[in-house]
Amino acid sequence: MKEKILDISKDLFLNLGFKSVTMDEIASNLGVSKKTIYKYFKNKTDLVAGVTDYMFTAICCGIDDVCGQKLNPIEEIFSIKRMVMKHLKDEKSSPQYQLQKYYPKIYASLKQKQFHVMQKTIKENLLRGIKLELFRESINVEFISRIYFYGMIAIKDQEIFPLTNFSMNELMNNYLEYHISGIATEKGLQELQNQLTQKQ
Repeated sequence: MKEKILDISKDLFLNLGFKSVTMDEIASNLGVSKKTIYKYFKNKTDLVAGVTDYMFTAICCGIDDVCGQKLNPIEEIFSIKRMVMKHLKDEKSSPQYQLQKYYPKIYASLKQKQFHVMQKTIKENLLRGIKLELFRESINVEFISRIYFYGMIAIKDQEIFPLTNFSMNELMNNYLEYHISGIATEKGLQELQNQLTQKQ
């Protein structure tokens, strides 16, 4: 039952936003009483924390699956993007922005966990890219892995990039093009163009 609560809550939060979904709506969608939810989660904040952990774990498993395919590093970045977008339902409700605004402690904890996972993934991606001559040998891997993470956080800031002006898919594609263009060799730029011409 706990996983069912997390799964239904996740869908509601992603579609309608963390702030607007009530415990009554979650109970109604589950076909149970609120009392049943409170057996597993003491309040809505506790449920939000549970859902963000649940989503984080699912995305981490998805990243591991993509990395296990041993794609070339540029293709890997775009594949991870597609997988994340699928999990977050194109971020129509901007979950990160809402977490930051309404649940800052949960957001801060999640950001730390995201940082550690992304640092490892991106550093490995960059080093493989250098080895395969897709990325320039002279790049500073430590700097780029960090700036990549903070850029990814920044494009989800609705005050700077309102979703009325940009779709999240468009933002992600533009950001990946920007990131790869800055570090790629001629060979890497050709692979980037291959990825951009495919349906993203």
